Amino acid sequence: MARSFIIYADGGSRGNPGPAAFGAVLMEGRTVLAELGQPIGIASNNVAEYNGLLAGLRAANDLDKNATIEVRMDSKLVVEQMSGNWQIKHVDMRRLAYEARELHDPKLITYKWIPREENTHADNLVNKALDGDVRSSAPKQINFLNERLVSDEKPTTIYFIRHGETRLTPERRFSGSDGSNPGLTEIGFNQARAMAKEISARNPDILISSPMKRTLETANEIAKSTGLEIIEDQHWIESGFGEWDELTVEEIMKLYPQEWQGWVSDTSYTPGKTGESFEAVSARTEHALSTIEADYVGKTIVVVTHHMVIKTIVANVLSAPLVSMFHLDVAPCGITTVHSWPSDGLRALKSLSERSFQNTFKI
Repeated sequence: MARSFIIYADGGSRGNPGPAAFGAVLMEGRTVLAELGQPIGIASNNVAEYNGLLAGLRAANDLDKNATIEVRMDSKLVVEQMSGNWQIKHVDMRRLAYEARELHDPKLITYKWIPREENTHADNLVNKALDGDVRSSAPKQINFLNERLVSDEKPTTIYFIRHGETRLTPERRFSGSDGSNPGLTEIGFNQARAMAKEISARNPDILISSPMKRTLETANEIAKSTGLEIIEDQHWIESGFGEWDELTVEEIMKLYPQEWQGWVSDTSYTPGKTGESFEAVSARTEHALSTIEADYVGKTIVVVTHHMVIKTIVANVLSAPLVSMFHLDVAPCGITTVHSWPSDGLRALKSLSERSFQNTFKI
């Protein structure tokens, strides 16, 4: 999944035109990724403002060319011009605006005007640059995991469980949220019981499940082992596959060759005409995960869900491109563990598809 950044940008000139400098702050959530400040010689306030925008966009683009970006500036002129609402008459600013549009896909950028008092961080960088304190464009530390692992802060622990085997699992047939909704096989129930004993030993506080038959049957085994009540949540259903449901990969490639290529080549592609794209699944599950983190701080939560959903969650936790899910596989009743630290929402993948407790069962 592409990352999401916020840029605070500013610029100033002592003389207008006169000695000028820009300042920019690149953030991801509440984390400052980069502070940028540099003099640009003799220039006007507006040109300095544009240079602040350019510096922020360059830093963001270097980290993720597909990131969505919200630019926040106290320059009404730059915000309205870059939003396409005002004409750009000045030659220098036309050039700078063109450069900004070339730096990062304009479709991924939104511009927001903010009062000056909300832009003090970038403004301070401008003044420091003008006073001779030039800030490097090198990003600040963004990996705080090592510090978290030795801190006293208790993370929220989330165990994502794929349901047990159904009649469609052995042949790896597609089984989406808009299909036949099969239940567990005898092997699937055995997998669920073995996994439930392992999960019970980890003393979970909350049990959440997709409302589909196979996940509810799996969750019921956990409920019997832990005494927890099942909370059904529609956000954790499997991706829809439309008319591909119950087909194998080979059958889909034969019957729908162009559609198959579209699906494996584009994360925004809707499979089976009426299914759900990877990007849609990603947005849905990111919202659901954020809700869990907010509602159950410091708790241990079990989420019984599906193959595509867990792979999407893992890609997002790792801040990996969404296509990385094509390189992941999650076994029936495998346990995938994510830790989330409440202080800033940092997430870490602790395990993927654990099944050591049931290695005698057929996958």
